[in-house]
Amino acid sequence: MTKTIRTEVVVLGAGPGGYTAAFRAADLGLKTLLIEKNSSLGGVCLNTGCIPSKALLHVSKVMSEINELKEHHVDLGAGIPNLISVRQWVESIIDKLTFGLKNMAKKRRIEIIYGYGKFTSSNEIEVNNDGGITIIKFNSAIIATGSHASKLPLLPDDPRIMNSTDALLLKNIPKRMLVIGGGIIGLEMATIYASLGCKITIVEIMESLIPECDKDIIRPLVRRIKKKYENIYLKTKVISVIPKENKIKVILEGKNVPENDQFDAILVAIGRTPNGNKVDVGKAGIQVDKNGFIATNNQQQTNIPNIYAIGDVTHLPMLAHKATYEGKLAAEHIAGHQVNIKNKIIPSVAYTDPEIAWVGLSETEAKLRNIDYGKGVFPWSANGRSLALARDEGLTKILFDKLTNKIIGAAIVGTNAGDLISECALAIEMGSDAKDIARTIHPHPTLSETVAMAAEVFEGTITDLYIPKR
Repeated sequence: MTKTIRTEVVVLGAGPGGYTAAFRAADLGLKTLLIEKNSSLGGVCLNTGCIPSKALLHVSKVMSEINELKEHHVDLGAGIPNLISVRQWVESIIDKLTFGLKNMAKKRRIEIIYGYGKFTSSNEIEVNNDGGITIIKFNSAIIATGSHASKLPLLPDDPRIMNSTDALLLKNIPKRMLVIGGGIIGLEMATIYASLGCKITIVEIMESLIPECDKDIIRPLVRRIKKKYENIYLKTKVISVIPKENKIKVILEGKNVPENDQFDAILVAIGRTPNGNKVDVGKAGIQVDKNGFIATNNQQQTNIPNIYAIGDVTHLPMLAHKATYEGKLAAEHIAGHQVNIKNKIIPSVAYTDPEIAWVGLSETEAKLRNIDYGKGVFPWSANGRSLALARDEGLTKILFDKLTNKIIGAAIVGTNAGDLISECALAIEMGSDAKDIARTIHPHPTLSETVAMAAEVFEGTITDLYIPKR
């Protein structure tokens, strides 16, 4: 039996961008309907990505801190945690958040239709839920279908070869694991598995880990993990993978790498692919590029004016907070609000140990654009709070336009860098200059002081370091 529902706004996909768009549209008085193919709201981020990985990274961090305190003769015990207990704890966090989302949707009177939705025209979506068909007729639609883990075509089908979703299940901890991909996802998962006793080898095809970030910011992370991991192979390709009865044989190609090696498991973390081609957007007249991205304007409209797209399915970077921002923007534009968006300042964070975070322009980008910039760099070895945490490898770097002294970019490596970067993002949005940042009183002793002190280094007013005048 087929039923038909009419609504003002339909949102396809209930991840961070999708549910935010639906909630905002409802709050603005629009009759809103939300379509989700899975049995719970929250998308990949909440159910199988950001939230469970950060919970596991917290366990990893606590274990590392306990072990490192032993070097200072402070023994708080040790041991590998019970994996069943860890999984149950992570699941309880997910359940709490998904219940909250469902409850908020109910309070906003948003109807949720579960099933796989596909466009049949520019004003209609068909939802299939195990053969039960619902036709949604809409005035406006927001596509929030996200992305999926990219695959390597050369890899065979074997349960020991995992993507990040599989790895988060923690079914078992292999003795030796190969991580293909030295980006954020691969390094975060390597952090978790290494803390649980797995010997890690990383293979990255580019010349550095997290290639989009400046090398001086990556360096403290590399120094730390080189001591913990078996191998880190850069500018290296995986040529073939051959499953054996007890091991997986891997053929590698690169400078100073073994021709082959054997592992108990492989984690594939080579990025994500947008789901733009999975919901028949062509039937609505929407243009999709060969990679699966849907083009939008500054208000998130596609080439079909009543259909919008947000999040991973639109363009890089693929980040939950970008999707959330765009979801609100799309809902507000549908409601008749004219929001003037120029440049989006989107911070990125790798929740590795140490964390790495950056926002605005990197040095590499500034050089490519021929921007006359200066920088202030403050080492955490001169910061009291980082010394008290026994983690002084950090670094705070801020880039300034030499003509205006305004901040144009920042990067931080160290404990809680992901939290610290928000101040820099706000400073860029507000058009702050070095003096604004340096003369903002920061509490002491904190890691946030390093932001002000990096600005002082650029200004030449720093007192916590001695820098000879040229």
